[in-house]
Formats: sequence, structure tokens, C-alpha cells
Amino acid sequence: MDTADAASGDHSAGDITDGFHLLIDALKLNDVETIYGVPGIPITDLGRMMQEEGLRVLSFRHEQNAGNAAAIAGYLTKKPGVCLTVSAPGFLNGLTALAHATTNCWPMILISGSSEREVVDLMQGDYEEMDQLAIAKPLCKAAFRVLHAQDIGIAVARAVRAAVSGRPGGVYLDIPGALLGQVMDAVEGAQSLVKVIDPAPAQHPAPEAVKRALDVIKSAKRPLIILGKGAAYAQADDVVREFVEKSGIPYLPMSMAKGLLPDGHDQSAGAARSLALKESDVVIMVGARLNWLLSHGKGKQWGPAHSTRFVQIDIEPREMDSNVEIAAPLVGDIESCLSALTKAMGKNWKTPPAEWTDAVREKRDANVAKMAPSLQNNASPMNYAGALGAIKRIIDKNPETMFVNEGANTLDFARSMVDMHRPRKRLDVGTWGVMGVGMGTAIAAAVESDLPVLAVEGDSAFGFSGMEVETICRYNLPICIVVFNNNGIYRGTDVNRAGGEDPAPTVFVEGARYDKMMEAFGGVGAYATNPDELHQAVSDALKSGKPTLVNAVIDPAAGKESGNIGSLNPTSVVVKRMGGKVLEIIKQKASR
Repeated sequence: MDTADAASGDHSAGDITDGFHLLIDALKLNDVETIYGVPGIPITDLGRMMQEEGLRVLSFRHEQNAGNAAAIAGYLTKKPGVCLTVSAPGFLNGLTALAHATTNCWPMILISGSSEREVVDLMQGDYEEMDQLAIAKPLCKAAFRVLHAQDIGIAVARAVRAAVSGRPGGVYLDIPGALLGQVMDAVEGAQSLVKVIDPAPAQHPAPEAVKRALDVIKSAKRPLIILGKGAAYAQADDVVREFVEKSGIPYLPMSMAKGLLPDGHDQSAGAARSLALKESDVVIMVGARLNWLLSHGKGKQWGPAHSTRFVQIDIEPREMDSNVEIAAPLVGDIESCLSALTKAMGKNWKTPPAEWTDAVREKRDANVAKMAPSLQNNASPMNYAGALGAIKRIIDKNPETMFVNEGANTLDFARSMVDMHRPRKRLDVGTWGVMGVGMGTAIAAAVESDLPVLAVEGDSAFGFSGMEVETICRYNLPICIVVFNNNGIYRGTDVNRAGGEDPAPTVFVEGARYDKMMEAFGGVGAYATNPDELHQAVSDALKSGKPTLVNAVIDPAAGKESGNIGSLNPTSVVVKRMGGKVLEIIKQKASR
């Protein structure tokens, strides 16, 4: 860390500064340019001053959406995305996004105003009194509280370094309201600011670890590379491509790693996922984790128990052996580890047996060919394949478009049906599978990339953050939202089993017009009943750059329970009764 140069001529003897300006100056010194948040006591004036001092301040309708924007900003930029909230309930709303960022390993800082310590510690009932620091600590990577103006600079520096160093994550910074009004000598204040130097240095793997990993890879007859979103976050795209192509090994991209190499790449095993996982004998994990998304590295998705050997590249040593034995752990940053592996392969590297690579390629091509006709249908109302076929054609033609995706069926089908061609262009629900990230993610994607955004949302997922269409219109962002409207969660055809007047828990208002929401705030609304209409509406929206919402009518019966993760629902015993007598006992999946 390096202290800021106070001899800039900006301050003279006798000048004073305050907590507001010290916090702003500390953030700017560390290259923070954008603030996502919701104004209110005690940070309203702070937001105004931030804007006045040249920071871009985007004001949302709900803190969780602002936090989701900050989280994905961290992923896209490798710098901490900053979310600013009010105390207590505002802090709690932002905390979900902070935990989401930490789980996904994205750098983010949540800054929240808070009540004074003297009142909180004695539990005297202050306005929105809450011990926010204690609540935040278990849910993020680090948490700090600042009590004195002269400590603001070091606190911001520690937050920045904690967020981006090692395995990135979320950091909480607690700002009691009185701190902002504290004053001190301006020259001393400038001297107290800290510029973080080299917050995320390269971490090279040990030579013996590289040799071990290479020996395991050489022993494989059916190797597979799995690229996780950590590989995309690393922004070492050329290094990843060189390693994959030199190795000749088929690769499987996880959802947000799609496009790191184009989905149409000759070595892509994305459309042959089941075969690739089940038959592989050595798997190289690059920025991916053996969590629930990969069945923890065991079970039916994989081959015989303990038959697969794993090489894992991760910057966090504690990730190794989290579910199964890792035969060759490579601890370090992705660029350094892959560079070392590629160099160690040498000029005479032997690619995998053609029997294996041909089998993966043939299965992939067969699955793609099998799916192609369903993606071309023009049924009305639409099914998911027809609707996503229209979206696929748009992304194929506009590969730089930022593609945001969430829902149950909308998310699960899009993962396999919509190809990505550029890195970090697919943004979705991440490790937790959190619904409601869509609008915050779309807004940050537009702001941070300066590219058009296409957000494809299930109608249920859209409901979590739909009011942010006003935010999109207010800032005139080039975002096209497509709501796949099937009148409910999973399907719109469920019935009230009690026979009462209330609709079933998973059913929404039939024929809802989400497009009218966008029109209400000055954006463009469109209505599509078949894939051709959907293709035209989205194409027009991307060309215009205007905030647009397309209400895409999906057959209410087209979806399925829990999308493709119904296996996670616990089995329960359901007893059917009538008149006090047991009529039937059935085992069924209980909805999550």
C-alpha cells in the first residue's frame, strides 16, 4: 500500500475536509468509478456528493437489485463493484447480493450507513438500530467498521484488497452516520488516503505440482477439461485457448464460461455433456468447483465410483478435496497455472486418442442435429425450443451482445440451446441459482460494457426485480428484456387441489401484459406470440438501443417442474383424504 500524495496543490493550510469527501476521495483514488445503490438516511447526501465529485451514481428501486448490479460489475471488471445502502433494512436487502457475490467469487463492496455504536451497544432503540457488522461477518469475505475520519482511507484500501485478492469475494464496510460529518485538516486527510498497490498479484504454482498434474493428464485415455466461470473471470482468454487447443482435449464449459471459447469450437463437448462426464477418466478443472452443479464429482452423472482422477486449478487451497480426492492440485491463479502447463507440454505433446475425441465429437454433432428442427418451429403459442431458437439466431448474428438469463425452464433450456461466441457475454444466476438477479445484472452489464443487453427472463424470475424497468428507462439504457410468459412458475396450468377460489401457488394472472410496464415508464413495449414475431421484436430493439420489453407468450403447459433440477426436490409422502378417511398415499417430489 502507498499513501496518497498530499502535495498535489489541492489543499492549503487551514483547509478542512469531512468524512463525506474523504470516503469519496478514497474510492476515486482506488479507481472506483460507479456506485450502485438506493438513497436514504443516512447516505442521501453522500450519493449527491459522489455524483457532484464525478462518480457515476445509479439509483435503484431496491437494494438487492443494486447489490446484484455491483456483484456482476465486479465479475466483469475484476475491480470491486460498489453498492451503497441505508441502514438496517436497506443493509439487509443488500446483504443477499453480498453473500451471492462471495459464493460466486466476485469482488464487491457493500457500504452501508449505520446507527451510532454507543446506542447500538446499549440497545437503546436508535432509528433502524442493528449491529450490522456482526450480521455481515459470516456472510462475506471480510467486514470492517470505520469510527474515525482519519481511518477512512485505510478502511477503503483494506476493503479493496480483501475483495480482489486471492479468491475474490464480498466485503462489508460499515459507516456510522456521524462519521460522514466528522471534520479534519484537509492536508492531513489527503495524507491519510491509501492507494492499493498490486492487490491481486500473480500466484505461480509450484513446479512439482505442475509436473504432477502433467503426469496425470498424460496417463489419461479419455481426458476432459471443465471450464468454470473462474476461468472467464481471470480474463486470460488467450492463455485458456492456447492450453485447450494445444492439449487437444475436449472441453465442457459451465454456464458462465460459455463463449470463453466459442460453443461451435471443434473441441467443445457442451452438447455431449452426459457422455463426456460419464466416460472421462481424467478431468482438468479450470476455475470450476465440484459442487452440486457437477454432482459433487460423484454419482450417476459420473462413471464408476472413484474411477475418475481430477486435476484442479484454483487459487484457494481449501477448495481441493472438497468432495473427492484431487489427484493433482494446482494452487495458483489461472493464467499462471495454465501458462506453466502449456509450457511444460513441450513441442512433442501427444493429443488424446482419436477414439475418444471422435466419440465426443460424434455425440455432440448428433445431439445438435437432433435439436435443430425443434429450434426452427414457429408454433403459437410458443414452446421453449421455438422461442429460444429465435434468441439463438439473434445471438449468433450479434455475438457481442451481453446475454442475461434467469428463470427455471427459461434458464435451463437456454444453457443448452443458445450458443455463446465471446467470453463473459453470458451472465446468469451463478452458483446459488438465485432468482431475481436479472434486472440488476442487465443494468450493470450495460453500464460496465457499453454494449447492448438482451435479458431473457422467466415470468417468475422477472417478478423479483421487474420494477427496475423504471431504472432502465430513467438512465435510458440499451436493454431489451424478453419475458417468457407462461402464466406461472414452471407452468401456468396448476390447479387448486382443494377446489377453492384461490389459484394454485404456482399460477399467475392469465395473459398478463408485462410489456405495458415498460411503456408506462416511457420505454418500448412489444408483444410476441410466435418465434418469428419474437425475432423481429428483439432485432428491432437491439437496433434501436431503446429500453424495450417483449412479452413473449409461452404455452402455459410447456414447462416442467423445477426446470432441470427437479432431482433436488426431497421426496415426501402425501396422504389424500376425504371425509376423514385415507383414500390414497403417494410418494411425490415436493417443490422447492
